[in-house]
Amino acid sequence: MPDPRFFTPPDPIDLVSLIENIPAAGLELGDDKFSKTVIDHVAPLAQAGPGAVSFLDNIKYKDDFVSTKAGACVVHPDFASLAPAGVALLLSTAPYKSYALIAQYLYSHGLESAKTSLSAQAMIDPNAIIGNNVVIEAGAVIKKGAEIGENCRVEANAVVDENVVIGASCRIGAGAVISHALIGAHVRIYPGVKIGQDGFGFAMDPTGFVKVPQLGRVIVEDSVEIGANTTIDRGAGPDTVIGEGSWIDNLVQIGHNVRVGRCCVIVSQCGISGSSVLEDFSVLGGQVGVAGHLTIGKGSRIAAQSGIMRDVPQGSEYMGYPAVPIKTFMKQVALLKKMVKNR
Repeated sequence: MPDPRFFTPPDPIDLVSLIENIPAAGLELGDDKFSKTVIDHVAPLAQAGPGAVSFLDNIKYKDDFVSTKAGACVVHPDFASLAPAGVALLLSTAPYKSYALIAQYLYSHGLESAKTSLSAQAMIDPNAIIGNNVVIEAGAVIKKGAEIGENCRVEANAVVDENVVIGASCRIGAGAVISHALIGAHVRIYPGVKIGQDGFGFAMDPTGFVKVPQLGRVIVEDSVEIGANTTIDRGAGPDTVIGEGSWIDNLVQIGHNVRVGRCCVIVSQCGISGSSVLEDFSVLGGQVGVAGHLTIGKGSRIAAQSGIMRDVPQGSEYMGYPAVPIKTFMKQVALLKKMVKNR
């Protein structure tokens, strides 16, 4: 059960009302006799009690499902027969997504504020533009010409530099620093993120390196999440762009002029070198390295710890260092194992 010190407990709600209030979850009650069942929190299968709603999305947790004491459980119809007696089933063809929408409904992130709250310990330039219902916490710095959209929260010690634009309903985490950037609406920037600093651009010369002025921006489109301590360099001339709906994990480095398409996923500790392109719906596993000036095609999936040294075709799955198509990689591993065994 979520700790009430950190997460406000939701009001109790019966299952019929829950289904009606979250149509996008695609839920169907398994048996009408549970229509009045009331839930008031979420919990894992093994820890859930009568007032909890849980979910089964991975067959590895079948035993936990069979023995759960949850009041209700989101489950695929194919696994409904495994349910213990007394557990109300919320049937869904996408249980994890449905559970996520339930948890969102019960535990709102609370980005919207009842009223504007500007800490006396914040430094807000008089020429900054602050929208309605904005919270700015102690130690935050909002510089000249910056624009903060309505329903935003800027957490402690964050810095929004001159002329940066933050769209509506964004949350800027503690200690984040944003410069040379235009941020869309409904963007979540986690603590420690750095956006818009100089890209790593210089001309190498035996007499001393020559800095190339980084004259572009960072454009972050709507509904993007940027994980803690991630860094996104501004462009050298072209902009660095993060496409709508993309999710970036913690500790990711994105170089200057990189273009990330719509709904991409970039897992922690990836590094993307300058001027490379991730087309829409691409996925990079943890610790993937991408060399500069490459294109990873739409819908491609790159396995963790892979090194990308050439363009990746659309819809491909690559793995290894240097990365190759995943079937080729598996053949190489099998052949190497056979060679070692036969020595």
